[in-house]
Amino acid sequence: MVLRFLLFAYSSLLCAQPVIITTANNLPDVIANALDGDVYLLKSGTYSGNLTVDKEITIKGEDNVRIIGSGKGSVITINASNVTIKNLIVSNSGISLSSQDSAIFINKAVDNAIIQNNTLLDNLIGVYLWGSTNSTIINNKIVGKKDLRENERGNGIQLWNSPGSKVNFNEVSYGRDGIFVTTSKNNTFNNNIFNNLRYSIHYMYTHDSTIKNNVSIGNDIGYALMSSNNLTVSDNISINDKEHGLFANFLNNSKINGNVVINGKNKCLFVYNSNFNTINDNYFKQCLIGVNWTAGSNNNAFYNNAFIGNHKQVKYISTKNLEWSYKKQGNYWSNHNSYDLNNNGIADSIYKPNDITDKILWNYPNAEILLNSPIMQLLKYANQHFPSLLPGGVLDSYPLMDASKIATRTLNNAKKYID
Repeated sequence: MVLRFLLFAYSSLLCAQPVIITTANNLPDVIANALDGDVYLLKSGTYSGNLTVDKEITIKGEDNVRIIGSGKGSVITINASNVTIKNLIVSNSGISLSSQDSAIFINKAVDNAIIQNNTLLDNLIGVYLWGSTNSTIINNKIVGKKDLRENERGNGIQLWNSPGSKVNFNEVSYGRDGIFVTTSKNNTFNNNIFNNLRYSIHYMYTHDSTIKNNVSIGNDIGYALMSSNNLTVSDNISINDKEHGLFANFLNNSKINGNVVINGKNKCLFVYNSNFNTINDNYFKQCLIGVNWTAGSNNNAFYNNAFIGNHKQVKYISTKNLEWSYKKQGNYWSNHNSYDLNNNGIADSIYKPNDITDKILWNYPNAEILLNSPIMQLLKYANQHFPSLLPGGVLDSYPLMDASKIATRTLNNAKKYID
C-alpha cells in the first residue's frame, strides 16, 4: 500500500513538471495537442498566435515572452476550465467589435480561468469573460489601441454573465471602459487603476457585487453604476475625471461609502432615479458641482459626507424637501459658517445649500444676466429672512463642524496620485 502511494506521488510530481517550449516549437500545434494537467513554460522570445486552448492547462512565460496575434480574431481563446495564463505579453488582436476580438477571450461554460501577471498591448479588448464563471483577472497591465478613437476601442476587461469572477490589481488605459460588466452577479473589482478611458468601471444589470479600493484618474467618468442592485462601492478614488466621479443611474439598495472625489471637472456625484441607497462617509472636493441630485431619487440615507470647496455644493431641482441627515448626523459643508456653542460637533444652525435664485437660474439659464439686478437681490434677501418662500430643496438639520474623520484612509491613499 505504501509503495503504491509513493509511486502515485512520484508520478504526480513528474506530471507537474513544466514542458519547456522554445521559439523553435510551433506553439499553436503544441497547445492543440496538449493534455489536461500539462504545464508549459515558454522561454523568452516571440511566438505566433492565434492559440485555442481546449484542455485544462497552464501556460506561463519567462521574462519577455511575446504572443503576437495575426491581426484578426482573438490572440488566445480559452474553451476549457481551470486554465491559467501567466506572465505573457499578448498583442495584435483583430479590431472587430462584432466578433469580440480580444487579447484573451474566455468562452462560455468555462470555470476558474486565471489570467495573471500579463501585459496586454494593442488589442481591441484586453480580457473578455463571455459567460465564464469564477474566473480571476489579477495583476495585469492592459493598454488598448491608441490609434483608434475612444468609441471605436474595446474595453480593457469585459464581463458578460460571469458570476463569481474577480478583477483585482490591474492597470488599464486607452480603452473604451476599464471594466465593463453586464448581466452578471457576485463580482468583485478591487485595487485596479484606470486612466485615459471613457468610464473606469461601468456596471449594467449586475447585482450583489463589490467595487473597492480602485483609482480613476483623468477619465470621462470614474464609476458608472447603472441599472444594478445591492452593490457595495467603497474606498474608491476619482481624481480629475471630466464628467462625474460617481454616477448612480437606476441604482438601488446599494452602499456608497468611503469614496474620495477630487477636482472633478463637472460633478463629484450625480444621482439619477436611484432609491433605497446609503451614501455616507464620502469626500467630495473641488468639483464644479458637489452632488447633482434628481427628483426621482427617494428613500436614500445621506449623511457624514464632506463637501470641500466645490463651486456649487448641491444642485437639486424639486418642490420637495429633502433632509440630508441620519440620526442627528448630517454632513460637513466648507461654506457653512456657524457656531457650535455646546461643543457637540454639530453646527448650531441648519444648512441649506441652495436659495431661490439658484432654482431660477437652473430652470431659466438666461436669467443669469439679472444676477446682480435689484430684483435678484430682493429675492435673496427675502429667502434669507423668510425661508418658507423657497419651495423645497435640500436641508441639513445637523451639519457637521469638522471633516477630519471622513474617508480618512481613502484620502490618505489618494495623496500619492495628486500632483
